Amino acid sequence: MPRNVVVTGSGSGIGAALTAALRARGDRVIGVDLRGGEVDADLSTPEGRATAAAAAQEEAGGVVDAVVTCAGTSVPGTAMVTVNYFGTTGFLTALRPALAAADRPRVVAIGSISGTQPVDADVVAACLADDETTALTHAERAVTEGRARQLYPSSKAALAQWARRTAVAEGWASAGIPVNVVAPGIVLTPMSAALFDDPEMKKVMDAAVPMPLNGYLRPEDVAAAALFLASEENSHITGQVVYIDGGAEATLRGPGHF
Repeated sequence: MPRNVVVTGSGSGIGAALTAALRARGDRVIGVDLRGGEVDADLSTPEGRATAAAAAQEEAGGVVDAVVTCAGTSVPGTAMVTVNYFGTTGFLTALRPALAAADRPRVVAIGSISGTQPVDADVVAACLADDETTALTHAERAVTEGRARQLYPSSKAALAQWARRTAVAEGWASAGIPVNVVAPGIVLTPMSAALFDDPEMKKVMDAAVPMPLNGYLRPEDVAAAALFLASEENSHITGQVVYIDGGAEATLRGPGHF
C-alpha cells in the first residue's frame, strides 16, 4: 500500500532525488518547497512552518507515514539558523501528531558532515533551547563579526543533537517514530555549485572534508540512505547520525570516535 511521505526541499538536489526514488517504488510524495511542490511554503518563519505542516497534513488525509527534511541553505547568513534548524525542527514537531497516527512512522533529517566542525556555542545552545529570538541575535552577531559561515556547522550540529534527544523522548519513541539524521559529505548539487566554481574555495573544501572512498557524492547516494531509514524496514535504528561521506568523518575524528 502506498505510503504518504512528506519531503521538504523536494524541488532540487537531494530532495528531488529522494522524491523520484520514493515515487518509483510507489509511495505518494507530498513535496514542500518555496515553489512548485504540492505545498509551497517558506520554512524560515514560524508562520510558514505551521502553514506548511497543516497543508501537508491535509494533503495526507491526517496520516503521515514518513517525513524527510531536505530543505536547507548554504548561503552564509541568519537563514542558516531559521531554515536549517528551526525550519526542520519546527516543521517536524508540528507533524508529530500526523506521524503518530501512522502504523510505522519514520523521520529522517538531512544534516551534514560540517556539524563536526567548530560551531558558535551560543547559537547551538539557543537552538536547543528552542529560543529562535536569541538564536537569531547570536547569529546576527556572528554575521557582524565576519563569522557567517560558522552558522552552517552550528545549525547542523544543533540539528544532530536535537534528533538524538528527540529520538528517545516521550511522544516520539513511545509512538514508534524513529528519528535519524543522514549527514552527507560534499554533494554535487546546485547548492554547492558555487564552491566548485571557486578554485580556492574548492581547495579549502577538500581539505576540510577529505573523502577517500569514491570522492564526491551524487544526490542519489544520499537519497538511498534516507530511503532506507524512512522505510518500514527500519524498525529499530533511531537517534543516529549516519555519515554518508566517503570516509570524511572517520578521517577527521579518527577511529576512537564512534
